[in-house]
Amino acid sequence: MIEMKKLSPLVRLVDDDEMVLRSESFLVRMDGWQTAEYSSAEEFLERDDFTRPGCVVLDIRMPRMSGIELQSIMNQRNIDLPIIFLTGHGDIDMAGSSMKKGAVDFLVKPPSEERFQEAVKTAVEKDIANKTIKFEKQSKEALFEDLTPREQEIALPLAKGSANKVIAIDLNISEQSIKKYRSSLMGKLGIRTTVELNEFLRSIGRL
Repeated sequence: MIEMKKLSPLVRLVDDDEMVLRSESFLVRMDGWQTAEYSSAEEFLERDDFTRPGCVVLDIRMPRMSGIELQSIMNQRNIDLPIIFLTGHGDIDMAGSSMKKGAVDFLVKPPSEERFQEAVKTAVEKDIANKTIKFEKQSKEALFEDLTPREQEIALPLAKGSANKVIAIDLNISEQSIKKYRSSLMGKLGIRTTVELNEFLRSIGRL
């Protein structure tokens, strides 16, 4: 489960040119983002904390492992950080291929400061939003899993609008028991109405 403390964004810069890394890091820090600099794709894969949101600013052509190869590995490992490609050798086909595989932007070196900073800002904000949604969903799933099996069983027909009496007959238990389970599960989930319960279960794919 994602921890809220890890939602502090980090911009990863991956380039074999030390001067480029310094320049990129300066521009990113000017905008208030934290950075991590890696001189190779291998170093990035070995050292990075992928659970932190942010993005990856990635050089296309590097010794040993290229940016395109790193993108493929990230996809294989479900590392879902947005990628911004920077290259001095890019072409339309390469850009199109990287975008189809999930890259969010493709900039030719040297991009303008404004264009570079805007691309980073857009990518980071997108990832923060995505990971916040994922965190909220996982938190809700954890709450639902903490319900007893009987409470989970009752939650579904309640969310669909079934009356206590109907649920009691279907489950062959007393209506009073249904009311107790209903009160308990609503309290555990932090909701008050069946409409909210319906929305809750839909948000985690249970309905």
